[in-house]
Amino acid sequence: MKFPKLSSPAVLSPMSGVTDIAFREMAKKYGAGMTYTEFVSSTAITRGSGRSLRMIQTSSIEKPVAVQLYGNNVEEVIEAARFVEEKFDVIDVNCGCPVWKVIKTGAGSAMLNNPELIGKFVNKLASAVNKPVTVKIRIGIDDKRINAVEVAKIVEENGGAAIAIHGRTQKQGYSGKANWEIIKQVKEKVNIPVIGNGDVFTPEIFKERLEYSGVDAIMIARGALGNPFVFNQINNYLKKGDYEKKSGVEQLFEYLELIRKYHIPFAAIKTRAPSFTKGIVGGAEIRTSINKCTSFEELITSLKGVWSF
Repeated sequence: MKFPKLSSPAVLSPMSGVTDIAFREMAKKYGAGMTYTEFVSSTAITRGSGRSLRMIQTSSIEKPVAVQLYGNNVEEVIEAARFVEEKFDVIDVNCGCPVWKVIKTGAGSAMLNNPELIGKFVNKLASAVNKPVTVKIRIGIDDKRINAVEVAKIVEENGGAAIAIHGRTQKQGYSGKANWEIIKQVKEKVNIPVIGNGDVFTPEIFKERLEYSGVDAIMIARGALGNPFVFNQINNYLKKGDYEKKSGVEQLFEYLELIRKYHIPFAAIKTRAPSFTKGIVGGAEIRTSINKCTSFEELITSLKGVWSF
């Protein structure tokens, strides 16, 4: 199965605790070429976990949309993929998460220790579902074990439709700088679409990384936090060389309406809303206000009391 054609090379990266249906709808509205769910446990899906099933809700405007699964048991991942594939355009396998609770099970970036296993994983999964199967990896375990090119070739040989590479090692976590030279090398060595990821926060950096690496698309992660409008900015910058800004708090009000629309628990706001207020005048006051609120109504009233637009 072929990777879908994208309307924009800027795609929303899967982010745990961030890319819920409300955030994804905003990103798509503002021009993301594709959206990804936050990574979801295959085990949890096969067991019918209510929380995990809510995590894979999709908006009607999300096309194309990918589900990102993780797990160390290929049969379980296949079962989960078959369960969700009708809702999604792409099935993505997480082989890049550096978080201990994931890698201790042998999933996520721990799979980079065994590239041949990743190949068998992809082969079996691609043969079992009717949607393109992609993989997201890191460039390696550490500086002495960088194997992104090797893994990408194996993914391609085993039926992977595309590969996404975060330019850091497992050991780096989210520290240090993303290595776009390795991402560029991967693009030069495989024929399937390559999606780069890492340290892209502005339209200017996006264009620079896109031209340098030659990748087919770039995932925006932290660069979209508090500013899903960044996809509009990137698309305009690529087409016209300039772009407009949109208030973070204005975007926050929009996000809150979508949170209510999709019945996302208010508790989630406590961790997600503050990102929309970073770097603005009165931001600290707004964040304090958010922390004191206990309901949507109270929060909206409070925000209107300290901010006008």
